[in-house]
Amino acid sequence: MRFSVLSFAALSAAISSVAAIGELGFDLGVKVASGDCKYTADYLSDFETIKSYTDIVRVYSTSDCNTLEYLLPAVKQAGMRVFIGVWPTDDSHFALDKQALTTYITEVDASSIVGITVGSEALYRGDLTPSALADAINEVRDLVHAIDGYESVPVGTADSWNILVDAANSAAVTASDVVLANAFSYWQGQTMANSSHSFFDDIMQALQTIQTAKGSTDISFWIGETGWPTEGQSYESSIPSVDNAATFWQESICAIRAWGINTLVFEAFDETWKPETSGVEGTEQHWGLFAEDGVSPKYSLSCNF
Repeated sequence: MRFSVLSFAALSAAISSVAAIGELGFDLGVKVASGDCKYTADYLSDFETIKSYTDIVRVYSTSDCNTLEYLLPAVKQAGMRVFIGVWPTDDSHFALDKQALTTYITEVDASSIVGITVGSEALYRGDLTPSALADAINEVRDLVHAIDGYESVPVGTADSWNILVDAANSAAVTASDVVLANAFSYWQGQTMANSSHSFFDDIMQALQTIQTAKGSTDISFWIGETGWPTEGQSYESSIPSVDNAATFWQESICAIRAWGINTLVFEAFDETWKPETSGVEGTEQHWGLFAEDGVSPKYSLSCNF
């Protein structure tokens, strides 16, 4: 998929009201190398490593590994900001996440919460229908906005870019205050030469569709996940390596931020505890910008803005 001059013009028009440089954040795992859950001290260690690059992290559930109980004190102490994820399936998991959210959210000021995402690719996996996801988003918003001081916290969802551009899924988009679009050129099997073109095209399509569905350009939009693995097997024409990850960082992540698009990168640290993925062994564990025990990134995270 080539990114044409016309596409650049369309993207420029679509994001003309966006700030000059998009914000940067990192998706963050909640387990240490052994697979055991992180505690507050572990999150503080993570923040010490990444704080010179970003003050924003994203997690995917509130109750798994008692995430909010241990994460939010670290967020407060380190002066970080956070995207809080609520897992809407199954019903019992959703209930636990809602309980943890209302129990611990007041550990930090509302200004420390960038947003709350209900679901992560729930539509892509077919876990929920668009209307059911919209209902879950509205339910979580009602819970959070009923808490004094948290009435303005944005609530929305995160899903794959190709799901978001499908008009059949618009109910979840229109229910959202904030939308996160995931886009991985690696999982589309792109060559490095075409990876940034494909990435920009994916994000352009998602942003334009979301703005159309909302009937406004005044919608909080983030890239929810993107990146490139540094080790493992190739996926079609996509080859994991440190050099390729560094190229994707410069040509895609830095470039899209220069267009004013807020970007969350998958992910902060390698997660070697993760199981293998059939056909692409060794890849799932090595998406980190940092090795699990690293204090320096695997490659330069500077951008020449």
